[in-house]
Amino acid sequence: QVQLVESGGGLVQPGGSLRLSCLLSEGSFIFYGMGWYRQAPGKQRELVADITVGRTTNYADSVKGRFTISRDNAKRTVYLQMNSLQPEDTAVYYCNKANDPMYTWGQGTQVTVSS
Repeated sequence: QVQLVESGGGLVQPGGSLRLSCLLSEGSFIFYGMGWYRQAPGKQRELVADITVGRTTNYADSVKGRFTISRDNAKRTVYLQMNSLQPEDTAVYYCNKANDPMYTWGQGTQVTVSS
């Protein structure tokens, strides 16, 4: 089964930037739209950005203009560039397919925005 390994999270001050990476264990993901999700404490997991096979991107209103999703099929990697981070962006971030059926979820990467 496909494994997902997210990385790049950390502690950053408000207004700062981070670049998340999601490495997939195999290349079948090139046939699927992929997304970045996040789950804050006490909240449901939400889709914040997705990218289609044709590289069309979509964003949740809360991150539009600040986050950029991209994919490098040759590297089996999906990225999320996050700029102008705010405390409300604090969450565990995961990548997965943009639509069901999902791959098994990875461990995610913690992003904490705090001064």
